[in-house]
Amino acid sequence: MKAIIVDDERLARNELKRLLEEYPEIEIIEECNSAADAIIAVDKLKPDVVFLDIHMPGKDGFGVLEELDYMPHVIFITAYDEYAIKAFEVNALDYLLKPIEVDRLREAINKVKAELVEPVEKSEKLGVNDQVFVKDGDRCWFVNLSDVPMFESEGNYVRVYFDKNKPLILKSLNNLSNKLDESTFFRANRKFIINLNWVESIENWFNGGLMVKLKNGEKVEISRRQASKFKEMKSL
Repeated sequence: MKAIIVDDERLARNELKRLLEEYPEIEIIEECNSAADAIIAVDKLKPDVVFLDIHMPGKDGFGVLEELDYMPHVIFITAYDEYAIKAFEVNALDYLLKPIEVDRLREAINKVKAELVEPVEKSEKLGVNDQVFVKDGDRCWFVNLSDVPMFESEGNYVRVYFDKNKPLILKSLNNLSNKLDESTFFRANRKFIINLNWVESIENWFNGGLMVKLKNGEKVEISRRQASKFKEMKSL
């Protein structure tokens, strides 16, 4: 199990490394003392788990997650109780309060092991088995892509639809399209990407296009240019 430790305090990093010596199955492949270093390291090394300090100078732990292309399992570490609630709001795997208790560390590591029982080879593209981190103002979520019926472009932002939420993320639709598995996430037109697993019905539309209704009740037009590709993918 490959791990990265992110904490701006050297003594805190050393203490966690000492505690992790009891777990030979955990290989610490990098440690970072800043958010900027953490973003680079996680995207490059693709660890199984990141022990992530929340409260750091400049960009905090939530800001780190917001900029990652690769999303590992996350165990938050904090000296501040108020961050614990926020950590659970984003569905972090677990959180540890400083000073870290041995029993709580064991529980957190067992959760990681449970998630990694059947590791699979990850594609470079994001698919329905992956999750993304979404931050909109003070609210944060880890979102399973299987729960996202569609993405909508709004200028330099993309609106992410899931459950009853529609937060905006600072990415272009073109950028997002390049990262998503095109066999599941289909570029319907210049404004929308849809999750093909959410398609409920299809009807012919104007000028050779199609209109699809998604399981969440939303309707999205597939442009004439994309309609033939869609029909081929869906064997229509």
